[in-house]
Amino acid sequence: MIDYTKGLESTFDTAVSLYDRMRPGYVNELYKEIFDYIRIDGNSRVVEVGSGTGQATLPLLKTGCELTAVEYGENLSSKLKEKFSEYDRFSVITGKFEDVSLEEDTYDLVFSATAFHWVPEEVGYPKVYSILKQGGAFARFANRPRISGDDPALAQEIDAIYDDHYNSYYGVKSGVKKWFTEEDAKVISLIPEKYGFEEIKYSLFYRTRVFTSEEYIALLGTYSDHIAIEESVRKVFFARIEDAIERHGGRISINDTLDLELARKR
Repeated sequence: MIDYTKGLESTFDTAVSLYDRMRPGYVNELYKEIFDYIRIDGNSRVVEVGSGTGQATLPLLKTGCELTAVEYGENLSSKLKEKFSEYDRFSVITGKFEDVSLEEDTYDLVFSATAFHWVPEEVGYPKVYSILKQGGAFARFANRPRISGDDPALAQEIDAIYDDHYNSYYGVKSGVKKWFTEEDAKVISLIPEKYGFEEIKYSLFYRTRVFTSEEYIALLGTYSDHIAIEESVRKVFFARIEDAIERHGGRISINDTLDLELARKR
C-alpha cells in the first residue's frame, strides 16, 4: 500500500500556534509507567525525538534532567525554545533525528511522542540504541484518536464526508476503518528486539475528549494529511464536518487510545 502521508512531516511547521493550542498532552499514568521503568532525575540526560511544541516535554523537564529536543521544524523549534526558556538544561537541535549528530553511549532515556513513525525504522532504532547508555531506555508512545460511538449517526455522516473529500483526494479506498488495538501495540513493542533491545513491554491508556464544532475543526487543522489537502477542497471538507457536528448537538466526543512501548539497551 502506498504511504500517502510520506513527506508530510514538514507541514506541522506551518501551523505552530494552532498545533500548540489544540494538540493534547499525555496522561500522568503514562509518565508514571516510564519513571517506574527507568529512574530519571537531575543526573539524567534525555533526548526527545520530534518534540512538536512540547506536548510531552514538560513532565520530563520537571525531573531536573538535561533534555535535548530534536525537532525538524524551524518554527516549532523556535516555539520550544520560547516555551521552555526557564529551563537552563533544555536545548533544541533543529533537524531530522536520523540526520543530526548525537553522542553515542550517552543518554539515559530517548523518548518520542506521536512522532517516531516519521523516522525510518531501519535508521531510527539503531540510532536510538547507539546513543543510549547501557541499561538506558527507549519510550515510544502515541495518541490514537477515534470518534466516539456514542452518536453513531454523526460518526456515519462524518465517514461519508471523508469519503467525499479526504478519500477521493488521496485516492484511498472507502471501507471500514481499522482502529488501534492492543495487538497493534504489541507489534510495535516487538520492533526493538530486532535491533538488540531487551525487557520489552507495552501499556495502553484511555481517555475521552469533547470538542465544540469549532474546536474540532481547529484540531483537524493540525493533522499533516489534512493540512496538505488543497485549500479549496479542505474548506468545503471542514465546513461539512462543522455543519454535521452542529446538527448533532454542537459537540463531538473523541475516544483516545494512548499506547506506550518501552525497551532497554543491553
